[in-house]
This record gives sequence, C-alpha cells and structure tokens, in this order.
Amino acid sequence: MTFGGFSSTGDGRLRPEGATPIGAGSSAWRLGDAPARSAMAHGGHRSVLLLGWCGATPAELRRLADTALPADIAWRWPGTYTVVEETPDGVVLHTDPAAALPLYAATWRGGWAWSTSARVLARLISAPVDARRLVCSVLAPSVPMLAGPRTFFDGVEQLAPGSRIELPADGGSPRCTVRWRPDPVPGPPHHRLREALSAAVTLRMEAGREVSCDLSGGLDSTTVAVLAATSLPGKHRLNTVTIHPEGDESGADLHYARLASAAYPDRITHHLLPLAAEHLPYTRITAVPATDEPAPSTLTRARLTGQFHWMRRHLGSRTHLTGDGGDSVLFQPPAHLADLVRHRRWRRAVNEALGWARLRHCPVTPLLRDAVAMARIGRRDALADLAVSLAGFADAPASRARPAVDRGGVRWFTLLPMPGWAEPAALRLLAEAADGAVDTEDTLTGLDASVRTLVDEVREVARTAVADVGLAATCGIDLHNPFLDPRVMDTVLRTPIDHRPPVHGYKPLLGRAMRHLLPPAVAARTTKGSFDADHYAGLRVNLPELLDLADGHLSDLGLIDPGRLRRHLREAAAGIPMPLATLEQVLSAEAWLRAHHENPGPAWTDAPAGRTRS
Repeated sequence: MTFGGFSSTGDGRLRPEGATPIGAGSSAWRLGDAPARSAMAHGGHRSVLLLGWCGATPAELRRLADTALPADIAWRWPGTYTVVEETPDGVVLHTDPAAALPLYAATWRGGWAWSTSARVLARLISAPVDARRLVCSVLAPSVPMLAGPRTFFDGVEQLAPGSRIELPADGGSPRCTVRWRPDPVPGPPHHRLREALSAAVTLRMEAGREVSCDLSGGLDSTTVAVLAATSLPGKHRLNTVTIHPEGDESGADLHYARLASAAYPDRITHHLLPLAAEHLPYTRITAVPATDEPAPSTLTRARLTGQFHWMRRHLGSRTHLTGDGGDSVLFQPPAHLADLVRHRRWRRAVNEALGWARLRHCPVTPLLRDAVAMARIGRRDALADLAVSLAGFADAPASRARPAVDRGGVRWFTLLPMPGWAEPAALRLLAEAADGAVDTEDTLTGLDASVRTLVDEVREVARTAVADVGLAATCGIDLHNPFLDPRVMDTVLRTPIDHRPPVHGYKPLLGRAMRHLLPPAVAARTTKGSFDADHYAGLRVNLPELLDLADGHLSDLGLIDPGRLRRHLREAAAGIPMPLATLEQVLSAEAWLRAHHENPGPAWTDAPAGRTRS
C-alpha cells in the first residue's frame, strides 16, 4: 500500500500516475486499494487521515478530528497504519513504532513531500541510488543503525519511527517529538500478547478478502493460522498452506502442521504444496519487482511467487497471513545476559549462560566474561569501538585478508566477516557510516541493552518486510505479518526483566500465551525446519546466471571486485564451507538494482485524477 502527500495544499493536484486523492481539499493520495479514511474538523481548519489497516471505529475517527491526538495514536489500535494531520500550516505525521508502515520525506519546491514509498519520492526528485546505504545493506546488515535515516535513494530520508513529526508548509526544518518508548509494564506479558496478536489477526479476517494462512508447522505460523481459523464466523473454513519438498512428506514441519490441522477439522482446510527444482533458491532472482529496497525474499523469489500464484489459482486467495517477524519479536537476544549482570541477577545470569552455552555448543566462561564487559559499556561507546574497527578494515591493503568478527559472544554489535571482494571504496563508505552513527543522538537512551537491541532489529525486519509485501502484490496477494503489528511489538518489548524469557528458550512467551489454542505437541516444539540444503543446491544449479551478476551495477559503482566475487561464488557452489550471508546480500542488492533501473517507478503528473497528460 502506497500513500503520500505534501506539506502544502498548493501541491494538491500533483500525484503519481494512477494515484487517487484522499479527501476533498487534501494533498494526500493513494496508489492501490489499501484502506484510507479521513475526517474533517468542525470549521474545516484541520483534517485527520487514517492510512492503512487500522482497528479504529468510525466514531473514534470522527472524535479525532476535533481533539488533540493522544501520544499513542500510532499504536493505539490493532493494524499497520499511520495517522496524518493536515492544516494550513503544514502536515503532522504520526509514525508507528515498528516501522511496519515506514514514512519517508524529501524536500520539494520549498516545502516537503512525504510518502510510504521511498522509490515514489525518488522519482519525484530524480534521486540517484545512495551508494553508502547500499554498502551498509551488503556488508553490515546486522548493524542497521549504521544506515540511520538514509534510504537507498540520495535525498530521501526515513522519518523516525514512533514519533510525531511536523513538516512545515514553508519548508522549514522538521520538528520531531519521540512518542513511543518501551518502558516496562508490571506483570507477566503473556495475556497482553494473546490479546494484541488476536486483535491483529481478527482485523484482517474481518476484511473478508478470501484469506489464507501459512501453516509451516512452526510455532509462529501455527499460532496465526489457529487464531485466524477460530475468528471465522459460522461454518467458514480457513485455507492453510504447507510447502514441502516434492516427493517427500516425511518432514517434521509437515508432521506438526498436520497435528494443528487435525485439532481444528471443522475450521481448517489443509493444503500441501510440493516444491520442485524450479522453486530452488537463487532461481531467476533478477525477476524480482522493483521495490523500495532489496526484498528479504529475493533469493527465494521462485518459491514465494510460485506459492502466491498457486494460491490465487487454486484457493482464490487475495489476503495471506504469515508468521514472519515472530523470530525477531519473541527471541531474547544474547544482550539479555548483560542486562542480568547489570541488574545483579547473578544466579539467573549464570544459569542462562549455561543454557545458551549448551545450545550453541560453546564454553560458558567467555559468555559470562562478555556479558560482564557489555554491562559496563554503553551503546554509543560500543558504536565508537565499531567505527575504529571498520576504519582499520578500510585502511588495510586489498591483498591482506580482513579479519572476521566473532559472532558467538555477547556484545552490542556484531559484523559479518568482511569479504575479499569488497573494494576499498566500499569499506571507506562503511567506515563513514559508522562515524555518522556515533555522532547521531540516540532518542531511546536508558533502556536495557536487550530491549534497545530488539527495537533496532524489529524495525529493520518490519521495514524490509514491506518489500516482500510489494513482491506479493505483483502476484495479486495482499501479504500481512501480524507479529510485526506495532501493538504486538509494544506488548513484548515492555516486559520487565524478571518476566523476560531466557536467552536459550524457544519462544516460551508465545507458548504460554497460546497454550489454550495449540495442540500440546505444537506448543512444546523447540526446533524449526531448515532449507539450508536447498540454498546450496540452488547455488549450483543457477551458478552461470549468478556469475553474470558480478559485472553489474555494484561493480560499476566501484564497490565490488567482480573477479573475486565470481571466485567466491564458485567456491560456495562447490560446497566449500563459508558463511553465505554476505553473498546473499550482494546478490540481492544487484538483483534489486537491476529491477530498479529497468522500472524507476511511476511518473508524476498534475493532470486531474483518472487522466494523464498526452
């Protein structure tokens, strides 16, 4: 779903081709059929827009137009939405804390243009691709704060999540007030999680748009599917889909999915979708649609689009729900051990470190040593140390092997190993990004390290998931991830330390919250299926096409050495053990660049809605 507008009503007729206006006298517009509602204050001096999926009632919307908006307006109701106030003095945007519906802005004709799509604004201002943002996504995807507010387009910035942002009509500097802060709420959180997640799922089901759900057998998708099925009225049944390797129905995921389906025989219709060779990862990745940024599912595009097309053809699906995002919201990061140390929960810190060490098959003493060290250093100082390390990588001669940064310990930030195909120019841009991050004020100081870490991680996952939503839309599917709803994030991150799950636990909070709905065996599951073998098989099958990507836009920008990248690809396809993460990132980025340059986005027009200039 794409919305946008201007800080001045003087640009009220300007919009992307195909967009329609939202409300009379408003500069806001909409591309597609996503929900959008508006209310005008008495006297006509102010209008309030609810854009996206929002559980507010019509009466609640009408009251908003004549009152000051409450601080929690962007996460008060279930759904993924943003709230916009329009006045003669400018526009006020209320961003959701999860960045599940991110907002972007760019200067335009002495004022501001805003949108939920960075690409749409990039086309408006003819913005080139931002090379520094590209480098951050390829070499440091696990440290999202290096990118800051930058988008993949120079001159287009992401607005701060969980904030009230004024964009003055005269083009003055934006005024940003942080509204959301995940301070602890007393008591166990499982009942609040159950309520928030149930409301998020029910909101989508009430839309009545031929809904289907993933049923992977994992805890997250099974929870969403069961909530969706039990919210259906009367004798309606929910279509659920489990993918599996062609000719093999013996996997654990399918076993647990069948258990869940059998527990609701009158509510769930279970469909199996076999995956063949044409669905392997890396297959035709350059066929991805152009989106705001590289889609997380770029490498598995063939599998995902195959599933979407099959659901449209055989099930009539229009809206599809997944359990994506559950891992980010529900798992406790290793930084939790440092929080236990800082709060002097000594016995629990030792017990959980032992559990984590057993799970990871690593010695416990270094974990405890790291936890103590992390408890003594703040986020900004850790960023400064990271900047020093990255500056050292940038200064190292290209012929020297760059050291890998250990990812097994407890620390604020972890890096992927620096690949040999990264050019010095790319490493210098990454070092510049780190320096910029050090100088950027943190608006959420004082939080526990695990909570602060989760804020960054959830926002990164939620924002990038929007690109997958765009991929699904090209198949006629409206994709939803209820775990990424702001209210769900707010509920989990406000858990006080004594009620937070252990770092080595497998989503005990969700299991407890949903134990009345899930079959006992599913609620007790502590493992998850893996498609790692498919990734290596996909690399081998698609190697010729992948080698061609080495001589592409990233090479033209001087960011990668194509010869070294091709050698790295051949070694990975041959099965030589190595981390695939940076390879996946660089291939996704190159596929995205090709899609973007082939389709730069809709042109803008000031012709009346429904007409284009000849």
